[in-house]
Amino acid sequence: MGINNESDVEANLQVGPTDTGMVRIFIESDGIELPMDFTPEDAEEIAEEIFAAAKRARASGRGGKPRRTR
Repeated sequence: MGINNESDVEANLQVGPTDTGMVRIFIESDGIELPMDFTPEDAEEIAEEIFAAAKRARASGRGGKPRRTR
């Protein structure tokens, strides 16, 4: 599956600090739990990449269909 392929899979996403000073992105779907820990610096770099992707998506003018959030 590539980044441009749509999917009907639903997942829960949580982001927050751990008690060890890391930033955790936690994804849960269909009995699978995927915790990913990052240094604060790496987390900031990921956030910058997300902002840049949002800017490019907005500039494309295609909009896309809204996703349901929980």
